[in-house]
Amino acid sequence: MTDSPLVEVHRYPFSKAALVDIQHNVCAGTNWPLVYILSDGKNRQAYVGETTDTLTRLSTHLKHYEKRFLTSVHLISSDRFNKSATLDIESGLIRYMAADGVYCLLNGNLGLVDHNYYQRDELYNRVFRSAWDKLRAEGVVSHSLESIDNSDVFKYSPYKSLSRDQRQSLLGLLYALLDEKTENLLVEGGAGTGKSVLAIFLFKLLNSKDAELNLRSFSDEEEELEGLVKKLRERYPKPKMALVVPMTSFRNTLKKAFRSVAGLKADMVVSPSELVKHKYDIVLVDESHRLRKRTNLGAYFGAFDKACEVLGIDKHTCSELDWVCHQSNKAIFFYDENQSIKPSDANAADFARLRAASSTQVQTLSSQFRVRAGQPFVKFVDDLLNVRLPKGGKFRSSNYEFRLFYSIEEMVRAVGEKNDQFGLCRLIAGYAWPWVSKKNPSEYDIEIDGFRLRWNRTNSDWINASGADSEVGCIHTTQGYDLNYTGIIFGNEIRYDKVSDTIFIDKDNYFYRNGKQGIQDSQALKQYVLNIYKTIMLRGIRGTFVYACDESLRDYLKQHVPVHTPPAQTAEAPALVAEILPYINAVPFYDLEVAAGDFGALHNQLDDEKEWVAIPDHVRVTKNLFACRVIGESMNRIIPNGATCLFSKAQGGTRNGKIVLAECTDEADAETGSRYTVKDYESTKFQNEDGWQHKVIRLKPRSYNEMFKPLELTEAQALRYQVIGEFVQILD
Repeated sequence: MTDSPLVEVHRYPFSKAALVDIQHNVCAGTNWPLVYILSDGKNRQAYVGETTDTLTRLSTHLKHYEKRFLTSVHLISSDRFNKSATLDIESGLIRYMAADGVYCLLNGNLGLVDHNYYQRDELYNRVFRSAWDKLRAEGVVSHSLESIDNSDVFKYSPYKSLSRDQRQSLLGLLYALLDEKTENLLVEGGAGTGKSVLAIFLFKLLNSKDAELNLRSFSDEEEELEGLVKKLRERYPKPKMALVVPMTSFRNTLKKAFRSVAGLKADMVVSPSELVKHKYDIVLVDESHRLRKRTNLGAYFGAFDKACEVLGIDKHTCSELDWVCHQSNKAIFFYDENQSIKPSDANAADFARLRAASSTQVQTLSSQFRVRAGQPFVKFVDDLLNVRLPKGGKFRSSNYEFRLFYSIEEMVRAVGEKNDQFGLCRLIAGYAWPWVSKKNPSEYDIEIDGFRLRWNRTNSDWINASGADSEVGCIHTTQGYDLNYTGIIFGNEIRYDKVSDTIFIDKDNYFYRNGKQGIQDSQALKQYVLNIYKTIMLRGIRGTFVYACDESLRDYLKQHVPVHTPPAQTAEAPALVAEILPYINAVPFYDLEVAAGDFGALHNQLDDEKEWVAIPDHVRVTKNLFACRVIGESMNRIIPNGATCLFSKAQGGTRNGKIVLAECTDEADAETGSRYTVKDYESTKFQNEDGWQHKVIRLKPRSYNEMFKPLELTEAQALRYQVIGEFVQILD
C-alpha cells in the first residue's frame, strides 16, 4: 500500500460545460479546501484563488467581466489541506507566479497572508514545493523557486505580506493623504526596515481597481482600510503619481520590477529631475536621504540649475527635496539619516525643518526585515563602527554568519562558494582605490597582498549584471538592494588608532572626490564614511564577511567579530485529434533516443518528413515549438520517465532557473545512453579581456532519487554541450 501524494494538480477547461467534470473531482465535489489557478495561455493572464466551495466559486468567476475570458483551470488539492494551508499556498503562488513571468496576474495585492500554523515549516513548505514542481510540468510556471528568490522582480514585487508595523504605517499614510492640512509625510526607518516594500505596496494599492482588492490579510483593520481606500478613490479617481528614486542603479531595477506588475508602468519610476515635466497628485520618494543639493555635483550642475530655473526656485538655497514639494500636492518621503553618504546629499537640517512643519506627519518603521540577525545586529554594527562596544563583546547568532577574515583571498573564495550555493553574493568595498579600469578595462583597480580585483564595470543594475560575482561593488551600486551574503572590504581610508581607541579617516587614501571635496571638518567626513560602511554591512540577508586592510583596524575588529576558520511514473501518449494540422494544432515530434545526426538536421527536415503530435488548445502554437520524449528518472519531481514534453527552441538570453534540453556533441548521457539530457540550468559568469565567460554551468537534476548529482561544466567542458530547447510543459 502506498502513501497518497503530497499534492495533486488537475487541469480542466474553464467553461460552464466543464463544471460537470470538475464536480467528479473528489475535493471539488465534497467542499474540501483547495487552491485553483485560472489562466489563458494565449493572452498570458492568470488568477490564483482558494476555496472550500469550488463549483460555486468557479461559477461566479465565469460571470466576471475579466475572468470569464480565461480558458483553463488547474485544481491543486491534497488530503492534508486545511483553511490555513490553502490561504498560505494561495499567497505563495501569487508571490512567486507574479515574479515568474509566464502570466500577468489579475490578483490584487492585498489578499496575501503570512501567519504561522501547525506543521507549516515541516510539512506545508514541502507541499508548496511539490505543487510548484507539478505546475512547472504543466507549463503554468517556468523558473525554479531558488532563481525567483534571488530576482529583483520578486524582492520588489507589491505582492507582499505587510508586517503589523508596516500595516499601521500604511493606515497612517492613507489617513494623511485624506487630511487636507497635510502636505508632506515622512516615513523614517533604518536599513532593512521595509521602506521600499511599503512604498511599492502603497503605489500599487493606489493604482489598483476596486475589483482587484482583497483586504482579508488586514483582519481587524479590514473595514477601516476599505473605508479609507473608498474615500481615496473618490478624491483621486485616476491619481497622477510618481515614484522618485535618486540613485540610477536602483531606479533602473525598480523600473524593471514595475514592468511585470499589472497596472504599473516603468515610466512611473522617475529621477528627481524628471519631476520638472509634470505636476503630480501624489509623489513617493524612496531613499530620499539621497536627494541632492548644489554641492559637488560634477556634470549634474547644469541639469540642476536648469530645473531650478524652470521651477522658479533659488538654486543656491534649495535641494531636490524642494522640487518634490513644489511639484506634488502630497509627498511621501522614505528617509534614513544614517544612509546619507556624501556632501551633495540634502542636508539633515532640511529634513528636520520638514519634520517640524505643521503640514507634515511622521511615521516610524522599526522592524528588521532584511538581516536575519534582526535589530540586535543593526545596533551592533553601529556600536562597532563608533567604538562603543565593551571590551571583548562579540556578536553571535545561530542564524547569521558574521566573520572576520585575515586573508582577502580566503574571503573572496568564501563569498564565491556562498554565491555558488545561494546566488546573489557580492564583494563590496569603500572608496580606497581609484577606478582605473573605467578607462582601461584590462587593468585591475584593487590590489591587496598581491591579490587583484576590479571595481564594478557598470553602474546600472550591477547586482544582476553578468560577471558581478567576480567584481567589487560600491555604495552606489548596492544601496537599496538585498543580497544573500556580502564580503565587505575595509580599505586603507578607514583606520584604527590603538592609543586613542578611535576609528579615523585617512583622507589621502579616500579616492571618492565628490565624497570629500570641500569638507574641512574631519568629523563630518568621518560620519559620511561610517555611513557608507554601515549601509553596505546591512545588505546581507544570511551573512556578512569582513576584511580590513589596516592591521590595527583588523585587530580591533577581532575583539568583536568571530574570526573565520578554514573548513578542514509513465506519461500517457498525447491526445489524438480528428486532423493533425502542422503548426496550427500540432508541433514536430523528434525521437531523440534514436537520432543519429545532430538536432539541427532533425529540425530542418521538410514538414512532410516529420512526425507530428497534437498539443492542447490552450497553448499558442509557433514554429519554435517541438516535442520529444524524456527518458529517465533524474527529473522525476517534475517530468515522469517516458513523458512526452513540449519545448521551445532556444533563442538565447538568460536560462538561469529554467529546465533545458541540451545536446552533448561527443558522448552519451550516463543515465539514458542518449546524447541528449534534460536538466535545470544554472550558470555563473565573469568578465575578462576576452569578454563574458562562464565560470561554471550546472545541469541540475530534480529527482526523488538522491543518487543523481548535478553535472558541473567548466568553460571548456561547456563547449561540448549545446542548449537546444527550453521546457514548456508535459503533453498529456
